[in-house]
Amino acid sequence: MADDSEPMEFDDIDRSGPPPQEFRALRDLIIGRRDKLPRRLAQVAAYAVESPDEIAFGTVASIASAAKVQPSTLVRFAKAMGYKGFSELQAVFQERLRDRPSNYDERLDAFDTHSSGRPVTTAMLDGFGKAAIRSVERACERIDPAVMDRATQILSEADTVYLIAQRRSYPITAYMAYAFGKLGIRTTLIGSPLGIDREMLNFAGPKDAAFAISFTPYASGTVEYMRQVAAQGTPLVVITDSPFSPLVPENGVWFEIVEADFEGFRSLAATLTVAMALTVSVADLRRSREKQNLHTV
Repeated sequence: MADDSEPMEFDDIDRSGPPPQEFRALRDLIIGRRDKLPRRLAQVAAYAVESPDEIAFGTVASIASAAKVQPSTLVRFAKAMGYKGFSELQAVFQERLRDRPSNYDERLDAFDTHSSGRPVTTAMLDGFGKAAIRSVERACERIDPAVMDRATQILSEADTVYLIAQRRSYPITAYMAYAFGKLGIRTTLIGSPLGIDREMLNFAGPKDAAFAISFTPYASGTVEYMRQVAAQGTPLVVITDSPFSPLVPENGVWFEIVEADFEGFRSLAATLTVAMALTVSVADLRRSREKQNLHTV
């Protein structure tokens, strides 16, 4: 385990006000303070955002081991967030899971509580619909238009757009490949049944672009492929769910999207909204550029 020989006190952290008692507020606080934290506390911050279930269920010893810090560092981290001790901070992570079914059978059983005399299918439609609306509204409010413009610019200038996703994110890149094809834009959809994705990505270079999506728990293949194209100098655009995500590029553009859930099931409503807005924006920018070139000839 790493040595934690850092000063016990640091005066540039604002501890005014009571600590958050709701997970989303605590997560925002951790992200907002991460740049001011000493190295070991920043290490705990990254682990806490990436692995909230482990923080909720683990012991001080197991969490410290997984985060590669000393147990005393967890206490220091909790105090940096305004809590009296680590157990107080951990309770916020546990509260996040208290009412969430732990497996798919329990999640399905939980739908009965929403019916209130209505057909279960009606309750499901209402619940998933409201979760999707919340997700899309939050994404539209939080995404910086300048980031959207930059991502559109990167993708519009690419000779080929490589679309990278696995598991539940794969439908997004599959639909983008369909839409880009209809719009006359060359893409390569990574997810070949031949198992030659790495070889296909060998063709990606600085004149191309890669677009990738992954959410917690991050698909190892997506992370690996992103690192490969980054090493090849390919411009990157990413959708993920945390500033601590392994997909966040050092040089590139990324969007943070956290989908709302209904009884533990998450839709892809906000992700698809942003992806399609990007796809059509890319086609529109390319067409505008082509028109300008025609006028200047």
